Amino acid sequence: MEDVKIRKGMSVRELVEAYRRIHGFTAGSLARAAEILRDGLRDSDTRFLAFTGNLVASGLRGVLAQLIDLGLFNVVITTCGAVDHDIARSLGGRYYKGDFDLDDLRLSERGMHRLGNVLIPRDSYGVAIESYVRELVKRLVREKSVWGVREILYEVGRDVSNDVNSVLGSAHKSNARVYVPGITDGAFGTSLFVFSQFERFQVDIFKDMKELSDLVFSSKKSAALVIGGGISKHHTIWWNQFKGGLDYAVYITTAVEWDGSLSGARTREAISWGKISSKGKHVTIYGDATIILPIIAAYLIDHIEL
Repeated sequence: MEDVKIRKGMSVRELVEAYRRIHGFTAGSLARAAEILRDGLRDSDTRFLAFTGNLVASGLRGVLAQLIDLGLFNVVITTCGAVDHDIARSLGGRYYKGDFDLDDLRLSERGMHRLGNVLIPRDSYGVAIESYVRELVKRLVREKSVWGVREILYEVGRDVSNDVNSVLGSAHKSNARVYVPGITDGAFGTSLFVFSQFERFQVDIFKDMKELSDLVFSSKKSAALVIGGGISKHHTIWWNQFKGGLDYAVYITTAVEWDGSLSGARTREAISWGKISSKGKHVTIYGDATIILPIIAAYLIDHIEL
């Protein structure tokens, strides 16, 4: 451990090196995570990026899209909320800066949703997504009646590919696979269900599972950056247990492990389940992803040949 001085004009690479020398407390974890991902993305043929939907409502959406667009990650596992926000913003939905302490009753009366300190007008969200899905389903059934979720999201990505900040658009352009195991838990999935009542349209979730199964079993080495918890985190590590666990894993979380939750479980717990290899490189970083991820992303972009 060393004392550090900050120099004017320091690069991100130098800043991460400074974190390594600072070491205590989260600084050491962040530096370790940057190194693990640097090595893991170079060494792995299957590279997972898992994240929760709330992040796509923030400006971090552009960073996530960039990491996918650059090909650093080729498998995305996320939530229906992420799909909702990505589509809404790609369609021109207005998301505003707000505050955690705003009066939610007054916001509701003014037709405004609050997501933390992000404000979303109702007409920029549910109604816009529903209108888009109605036309999407009509178009999809002209080709075939049964679709996997990943296939549907690939088509959505084509529709929004002109938005350089779109997660789905970037995945479409870079041919990254996007899996959403909880597709019905949001506006997009609910709209798919509603319009399936009027069209000969079905969603085959097992098709996605077959694809993930084939992907994992054919993988030589796998790496994962898991941001947040819930279903996107678990789906990522769950499937990797069938190949002997992730070879490289980084978690970014604000959840704690003391309640036994999956969201708070540290990387080492996954070793006991075989979801991370006993020989794998791994670390958990505690903190807000909107602060941590841009630093790590800048470090990776500076280190990895694109």
